[in-house]
Amino acid sequence: MSDPRFSKDQISLFIARALETAGMPPNDAGTVADLMAEADLNGADGHGIFRLQSYIRRIQEGGINLFPNIHVEQEKSGMALVNGDNAQGHLVMKYCAERAIQKAKKSGVAWVGAHHSNHAGPAKLYAKLPLAHDMIGLYVAVGNANHLPPWGGTAMLLSTNPIAVAVPALEEPAVVLDMATTVAAYGKVKTAAQQGQEMPVGWMITKDGEPLVDPTRADEGFLLPIGGPKGSGLSLVFGLLAGVLNGAAFGRDVVDFNADFQTATNTGQFIVAIDIAAFGDANSFKRRVDDAIRAIKSSPTLPGFEEVLLPGENSFRKREDYQVNGIPLSNALHEGLDNLAENLGIKKISY
Repeated sequence: MSDPRFSKDQISLFIARALETAGMPPNDAGTVADLMAEADLNGADGHGIFRLQSYIRRIQEGGINLFPNIHVEQEKSGMALVNGDNAQGHLVMKYCAERAIQKAKKSGVAWVGAHHSNHAGPAKLYAKLPLAHDMIGLYVAVGNANHLPPWGGTAMLLSTNPIAVAVPALEEPAVVLDMATTVAAYGKVKTAAQQGQEMPVGWMITKDGEPLVDPTRADEGFLLPIGGPKGSGLSLVFGLLAGVLNGAAFGRDVVDFNADFQTATNTGQFIVAIDIAAFGDANSFKRRVDDAIRAIKSSPTLPGFEEVLLPGENSFRKREDYQVNGIPLSNALHEGLDNLAENLGIKKISY
């Protein structure tokens, strides 16, 4: 049986209805719902409506401030530090992205960091926001649970700490790199567990160093970093920049939002917006990006490869498919959303 498909509007309306019923003000619920549905439209199926049940539980148990005062605490021409006031992370990062874009129009480059934020969905969601303004976007976050020890150690002091970079092109799709510093993002582990699937060898190992493929036993091991010590080093540096620099949680202070739904996570993130016009003509730059993309796409392939794919290309293709045919939601997820609707007393998501 194939997975049911829904339009972005159907998903967004259901999310907004659920969040509003849980107590989130209507405007904020609509903003969060649109960003979550956008994540699904881009194929980030571990970060869109998949997260709704845990978000609702966090709201119900008091872990989210539904009436936050998101505000700038410190500011200079090319930077700002934002206090998210324990708001839903999507609201905080939308605020930060808009602030960075506004500042970059004047200063050329702007860096906006946040503390006391929360999980905000996939990194690329925010790195892509500057694209509409002929800007390059860069986003980094401290993961919301530690699933990675420092290289050679066993203490869980690091996280997936993702980075996303979005670079606009003129005629070709934008180049959008979105990656965790681990071989797999933890959202993929949670998705595999929900769907009753095994993880590939190489995602996780036990504390004894043995391969771990059962996602329901994820607590018995840890994720592996990309490139061994290099990925571990990236996770550390990103954590220092998005966590420590912002006065946000890092290391032992990180709250596992998969297990604790009441404690404020003090999540740290930052976004950088780079105005291309500050470096020269924006269209000329984007045309050169087109040339680079086409040169890379025309490369002869190794045996076993049908084509060379650029960062973000799979996501772009999924988006094109989903806009026409709808966004697939696994049967297990659909069942969970039906249960959530019953518990909240709202209309179920419809085909």
